[in-house]
Amino acid sequence: MNKRLDRRKRYTRMVLRDNLMLLLKKKQLSSITVKELCEKADINRSTFYDHFRDVFHLMDYIEEEIIEDLTTYLSQYNFAEEAEESLQMTEKLLEYIATRYDTCQILLNENNDPSFERRITEVTQQFLMRNISHKNYHDTTLSKYAGTFLIGGGIYVIKRWLENNMDQSIEQIAWLINSIDIEKIR
Repeated sequence: MNKRLDRRKRYTRMVLRDNLMLLLKKKQLSSITVKELCEKADINRSTFYDHFRDVFHLMDYIEEEIIEDLTTYLSQYNFAEEAEESLQMTEKLLEYIATRYDTCQILLNENNDPSFERRITEVTQQFLMRNISHKNYHDTTLSKYAGTFLIGGGIYVIKRWLENNMDQSIEQIAWLINSIDIEKIR
């Protein structure tokens, strides 16, 4: 009985997630109503409220699910503190994004809430700072600024790449993102 409820709960959340993504292709989150989402998903409003408070809560759930999945995905790789390993990490990040193209393109869209972009930035910063920390920076504040600069630029490159339907290879975009020499930023 419990498995059946769990499966039903997962199905309901999946349908709500998928239909919210479809609506986000056409309009901003702030203009999507629970009523509209439930009609599109063919789900009762009371069922929606059994799972989420509002569409913003559902969006938080979707973002959290992706961030946890991304963190788990990147954590399975052992990145050393070398430039080649940094390139591999960037390639793995891009591979992850490419496999979730539609969702990432919607969530990183300029018209949507920037919270997902901030959360991706935080995850990326955790992995990047491990690679920057070995560079003999005497000023850790400077390395944080350098990391912010690199990640911010990288996020915008990824957004442009998604907007252009991933018109360049993962390897080319990873190389571009990693081509900035952090030593020159000092």
